[in-house]
Amino acid sequence: MGDQRSYDDRDGWIWLDGKLVPWREANAHVLTHALHYASSVFEGQRAYGGEVFKLSEHSERLRKSARLLDFEIPWTVEQIDEACREVLRANQLEDAYMRPLAWRGSEQMGVSAQNARIHLAIATWQWPAYFGEEAIQRGLRLDIASWRRPAPYTAPTESKAAGLYMICTLARHQAQATGFDDALMFDWRGQIAEATGANIFFVGDGALHTPTPDCFLDGITRRTVIELAGKRGIDVIERPIWPEELERFEQCFLTGSAAEVTPVASAGPWSFEVGALTLQLRKDYLDLANRRLSNS
Repeated sequence: MGDQRSYDDRDGWIWLDGKLVPWREANAHVLTHALHYASSVFEGQRAYGGEVFKLSEHSERLRKSARLLDFEIPWTVEQIDEACREVLRANQLEDAYMRPLAWRGSEQMGVSAQNARIHLAIATWQWPAYFGEEAIQRGLRLDIASWRRPAPYTAPTESKAAGLYMICTLARHQAQATGFDDALMFDWRGQIAEATGANIFFVGDGALHTPTPDCFLDGITRRTVIELAGKRGIDVIERPIWPEELERFEQCFLTGSAAEVTPVASAGPWSFEVGALTLQLRKDYLDLANRRLSNS
């Protein structure tokens, strides 16, 4: 397990608005717009061997997420990349999780916030397997969430926005309270969407099947796994997937920067094996992230 101390009471450095500040001093006021109206966006990314995997892709998505929430981050992709490297060096970490976060400040209170200052913070810490090594070996047990991913005309679903994770927290709390590891979420149509913080894939007849990301994030890890599968000659079918189809799939796994590639043993009433294809793609992903596999 990682450090169990509260996240506001640790040693180290956090990059905040252009400079490194002591960890405990990286604070925001209680009347910050983001705290009241969820006007914040973030990234989750991992460093392997001192380098953040797909760093520029994450920085680009952070800026895109902000624009979808109608604000512009006043740092370029290149500046955000360098800030991420700086905070990793300052904390003397090689293998770590990293969280860039951009938000509207406290200059304006109320729904409108055109005059609020835009802040950017970047923190990093040691965070081993998101679900734990034991869960990876046995496969995750997923509950079926009672909350559904919203339609794209009801929320900026292409943004990694903090507000979109409210129902994810509720779904995962409910799942964990009843002995599950996480929850599988359907979308507003009743189709398979994703887990609470990771995309989902299924294996059937030697091919990968994954929901079309039209109301949830097309994850960076998701796209990486699709590329890795293609290099192995594995067909990847992106399409609408209905719950009743799950009984015919043999394997299932989740993908995400925190989850990496994690096998799933069950989702509600449907069971899957922790199979060779899932484990191979997990190995391929970790090899690539650790630069043991060519990305050409």
